Amino acid sequence: MTMGMPYGLQAMLKEGHKHFSGVEEAVMKNIDACKALAQMTKTSLGPNGMNKMVINHLEKLFVTSDASTIVTEMDVYHPAAKLLVMAAKAQAGEVGDGTNLVLTLAGELLGNAEVLLRDGLHTSEIADGYQRAADKALQVLEGLVLPRTDQLDVKDKATVATRLKGSVSSKQLGYEDLLAPLIAEACIDVVPTNPANFNVDNVRIVKILGGALPDSRVVKGMMLKRDTDGTIKSVKDAKVVVYAQGVDTSGPETKGTVLIKSAEELENYSRSEENKLQEYIKGIADSGAKVVVSGGNIGEMAMHFLEKYSLMAIRIPSKFDMRRFCRATGAVALVKLQAPQPDELGFAKQVNVSLFALQFSSQCCSTVTGYWLC
Repeated sequence: MTMGMPYGLQAMLKEGHKHFSGVEEAVMKNIDACKALAQMTKTSLGPNGMNKMVINHLEKLFVTSDASTIVTEMDVYHPAAKLLVMAAKAQAGEVGDGTNLVLTLAGELLGNAEVLLRDGLHTSEIADGYQRAADKALQVLEGLVLPRTDQLDVKDKATVATRLKGSVSSKQLGYEDLLAPLIAEACIDVVPTNPANFNVDNVRIVKILGGALPDSRVVKGMMLKRDTDGTIKSVKDAKVVVYAQGVDTSGPETKGTVLIKSAEELENYSRSEENKLQEYIKGIADSGAKVVVSGGNIGEMAMHFLEKYSLMAIRIPSKFDMRRFCRATGAVALVKLQAPQPDELGFAKQVNVSLFALQFSSQCCSTVTGYWLC
């Protein structure tokens, strides 16, 4: 055998690895890693928790005290610490809250287990003791449940708002009496027949610069913080067509050269493009659509014909908002500018643009305005 060559377990692992064995090395290293993760997040626990600055792998900056966001955006490589991250994500997915409690409680339990290990107890004995404590805790929790929780009416705004105050106060201390009824109203408006199938993505928050928390209100419908591109600001009982790309004349797939020898040929070439675009817009109007939604830019010529046929034009550059818009209206996003089929159209009871104004300072009496669309 060549001198200096690795053998056995060393030959199977990549360069730079670390191998630990025994309670004193492997178990203690795992406990230290989990305690380090819990130490980072426990200072953000509660309404007065500290904010953390996290930069993810895409160089995006997050400043938050939400433990779920912190552990999601962090790159955790240690196997034992990854288990805590998975437990926190499972808690967020199942309940939607309490992720920091999971991390902090696990870190404290492992810290106490470290003391017991140094006193000579075996890991199986500590695990058995913690399991007995968990069984006892579940028995105690049964007696802490609020009365008539099993008969809770999820459509009762006052009852739901009362149950929400605890979670809201952990994030916005002092505003729970203001926010809990608003959150309850928004959730009740979109709750399905089976409450277990509730989708949190159906409730969105739109922030308008210049407002304060007491100015918050619930808008029943989808809200976009932008104006329409045309002069039409309100439509009722409208069929909606959605285009994922821009509404404009499209260029050829391959490059080519057009040789124009006279002014008449130039005029005919421009007129042919104009007639083709008008044909597309007329086909949209003939389909019964009143609202055209574009994921890209709307050209000046296309805007002219949209105004000619009295079609409202809305531009939604975000693909996520576009997806929510299609889900809300039942429309199918088309990838090509063409007349839509009846099953590709969506429907909206009302689409209108309103000027949202608020006075955020009684001293300066300044008014900040923004547009909301519902």
